Amino acid sequence: MPNFLETDRLALRPAGEADVDQLLRLDNDPEVMRFINGGRPITREAFLAESLPRFLHHYPCFGNRGVWVAEERTTGAFLGWFEFRPQTDDDPAVAELGYRLGRPAWGRGYATEGAHALILKGFTELGVDLVTANTMTVNARSRRVMEKAGLSYVRTFFDEWPEPIEGGELGDVEYVLTRADWLSRNATR
Repeated sequence: MPNFLETDRLALRPAGEADVDQLLRLDNDPEVMRFINGGRPITREAFLAESLPRFLHHYPCFGNRGVWVAEERTTGAFLGWFEFRPQTDDDPAVAELGYRLGRPAWGRGYATEGAHALILKGFTELGVDLVTANTMTVNARSRRVMEKAGLSYVRTFFDEWPEPIEGGELGDVEYVLTRADWLSRNATR
């Protein structure tokens, strides 16, 4: 399958069965998963049953998937993945932005670069009206990416999780960006 999206440094492409080992390694890095599940390991069976279907899911309103493998464009090195998926299969209005990158990709601007590109594609090609993103309140790095990508904090909320995660007592935060706000910010550029 062709790449879904390319930037100066990134190529986002659909995931396949051949990516399972790399995706599983990413999900078994305790530092990568610290704010997702407290850094607990996941089994291959659980990944295949719970995570892989999300990577392979097709959204008719986008005419594509909602989660893509991220590779370094010139070398093809695996970096992680990006998510930009509609809230429902048949309505592109609200899309959720997410990203999970391996430690070698941290601090290099890849998350912000991918987020900007997905937001641009969402607002200009996919019919998105609102982009939303969530993370734990204590996840300062991810919050900074959301802010750099143009999203604004709207609320803190508290969900019940099956197992406690350090910092979870401070809740999660939601950030959003509307098409109208994005258009007004980009009209001056």
